[in-house]
Amino acid sequence: MHKLILALACCVTAAAHSAPYIPANGSQVVETVPRRGDPVQQEVRRLRSQLNANPTDIALAAMVARRYIALARNETDPRYLGYAQSALEPWWQQPAPPIEVRLLRATLLQSTHQFTPALADLKAVLAADPRNTQAWLTQATVQTVQGDYTAATASCAHVSGLTIELVAITCIANIGTVNGKAATSEQLLGLTLERSPNAPSELQVWALTLLAEMAQRRGDATTAEKRFRQALALSPRDSYLQAAYADLLLEQGRAADVLTLLQGLDRIDALLLRRALALQQAGQRSAMQADIRELAARFDAAGQRGDTVHQREQARFELQLRHDARTALALARKNWDVQKEPADIRIYLEAAVQARDSAKPVTDWIATHHTEDVAAARLLRQLPTGT
Repeated sequence: MHKLILALACCVTAAAHSAPYIPANGSQVVETVPRRGDPVQQEVRRLRSQLNANPTDIALAAMVARRYIALARNETDPRYLGYAQSALEPWWQQPAPPIEVRLLRATLLQSTHQFTPALADLKAVLAADPRNTQAWLTQATVQTVQGDYTAATASCAHVSGLTIELVAITCIANIGTVNGKAATSEQLLGLTLERSPNAPSELQVWALTLLAEMAQRRGDATTAEKRFRQALALSPRDSYLQAAYADLLLEQGRAADVLTLLQGLDRIDALLLRRALALQQAGQRSAMQADIRELAARFDAAGQRGDTVHQREQARFELQLRHDARTALALARKNWDVQKEPADIRIYLEAAVQARDSAKPVTDWIATHHTEDVAAARLLRQLPTGT
């Protein structure tokens, strides 16, 4: 069950690794290193040391890769995905590696938005092992991110006979929330979670996060906050959760609460972005400008590495902090070519509104799939006539 949840967790992580980046000068900060005394870090270093001594131990390599993938998810840190790939290096280039490695390779490929090779690996895994729940779930998530809801629904259907009810219902609800079945999906998932009190905490967090986002998209901030806080009580270090909850607080103008929530978490790019937005909202201009400079340096470094996975966050940075609607819209369009989640819809529309330009690919998508989101609906009304 732990490995199964891990695959789903990674699918919401926008992180990448690429060619090494060479700093312009010796004073430039490239990374802020986690505390070496952290017990999780100590355990991973111990396992990595064992793997260094026996690099072809496939069971140990898979274990190390999974630990790094979990760290990448929790810390939103792309380095860990590179470390995970390194652990699998003896098999990485093989056209048909062992199933366990192939599934992990698919997870890493989809984490870097390399969806086509990821789906090819998943298809091969499922051909060899049709009852591989994790592969079906990972495939469903990739298909949902791409907007292939019919295929995603079929993948979720395979899950229903392979694992507990909450997993299958959460898989289906993740699709229903973006294709015109939000109300039914939220009700069904909520009831299923209520009757699953003994489900693993990782699975409860997944369901609660989805339920919180559902409530937020229909404009029920009170229910959304309750669910976010329940999820954070189970997983307080989850950076995706922290960012999503911060977004809800920012929507309500609660900058002080955002700054409290994100205190000491600025090494994570997505959370630094939210802190800068909170500082802007609070009128703390000097601190905000410092964060803007830091974010600009990080996005520039990502660009030099060839990392384009963070285009959604960078579009938001350009739009809301630099107030450059044209650049933000260009980034949002590129991001839309890759992924089509509610947050991608929102930043595209917001940039188009401020740039007074077309958002036709998104407006057509919303009309076709009956996407339900009060923020998106508000932005649609603000678009220039004829777009």
